[in-house]
Amino acid sequence: MADVTQYHILFYGTNDGYQGNRAQIALYTGSQCIGYVRFHDPGMPFPADAVQANGQTIMHLPTTLFDGVLDVLRNEKPITFYFASNHAFLGTGATEPVGEAEG
Repeated sequence: MADVTQYHILFYGTNDGYQGNRAQIALYTGSQCIGYVRFHDPGMPFPADAVQANGQTIMHLPTTLFDGVLDVLRNEKPITFYFASNHAFLGTGATEPVGEAEG
């Protein structure tokens, strides 16, 4: 399980995006890229989540979840990213009180 400390966003134009992706968020621990969340429009190929040979985790989500993922990255901490049971997981790394904003 890795802590996400930084991220980088790319959007892809044209009808088919780039390599079947509409957008991508690269996730980092410090300066090390630990993986990617790739977003797909309806009708685009939707690959399974995977870990690459270099250890980076790739998560695939529909574009409808882009705003929610970005909101979590902007407003929550800690954030963890990992691969288990053939799925990538991105989420808060600890429980938080309901209704409490980050400080």
